[in-house]
Amino acid sequence: MRQFLRDNGLSVALFSLFLISLVGQALTGWRAQAEELRLHELPAIGLTDYLGSGHFISAVFENWESEFLQMAAYVLLTIFLFQKGASESKKPDEANPEDESPYAKRGDPDAPWPVHRGGLLLKLYSHSLSIALVTLFLASFWLHLAGSTRRMNEEALQHHQPPQTMIDTLAEPEFWYESFQNWQSEFLSIGVLLVLGIYLRERGSPESKPVAAPHTATGH
Repeated sequence: MRQFLRDNGLSVALFSLFLISLVGQALTGWRAQAEELRLHELPAIGLTDYLGSGHFISAVFENWESEFLQMAAYVLLTIFLFQKGASESKKPDEANPEDESPYAKRGDPDAPWPVHRGGLLLKLYSHSLSIALVTLFLASFWLHLAGSTRRMNEEALQHHQPPQTMIDTLAEPEFWYESFQNWQSEFLSIGVLLVLGIYLRERGSPESKPVAAPHTATGH
C-alpha cells in the first residue's frame, strides 16, 4: 500500500480533494435549496432526492463541462500553436518527440499494444486523449442541459407554469450565461498559467521550468 501511495500520490490526492469538494457541494447545496423552498413555503426534500434534482445536477455538470472543454481545447491547440518560453509548449524551431511517427516503434516491446497492432486502432490511439476529453465535454454539456431543464421545470411547477423541453432550455439566455461564465474563467486561468510560467518558477514542480532556465527556453 505504501508503494502504491508513493507511486500514485498525486492522483490519489486530487481525487480525494474532488470527492471532499463534491460532498461539500452536495451538503451545502441541499441546505441552500431547503432555505429556498422554505421561503416559498414548500416542504423540504431529503438529501437523496436533492442529489437527483436539477439544482444539483445542473451545478455539477456546468462546472465539469467547462473543465473538460478547457483540457480538450488545450490538448488540441498545443498540437498546432506555440508559445515561446512556455514549458507546456512544443519548441517552435526544433523537432519535437511528440510529433514522431509511432510506426517506427512497432518493434519496441515496451510500446503500448495498439502501436504493435497498427491500422485504425493505432490511428484512434494516436488521438485517444483528445477523443476522451471531447467525449467527456459533450457528455457533461448534455448533463448540464438536462439538469438545467429539470431545474427550470421544478421551478415552473412551483409557480404553476408549463414545463419546457431541452430544446427550450437551449434557447434560454440563462443556460448560455452559465456556460460562458465558466468557459471564460477556464481559458483565462490556463492562459495566465501559460504566460506566468515563462517568467516565474516553482522549484520542484514539473509544471515549471528549472529555476535557472532562461525565459526564452521552451519545453522542459
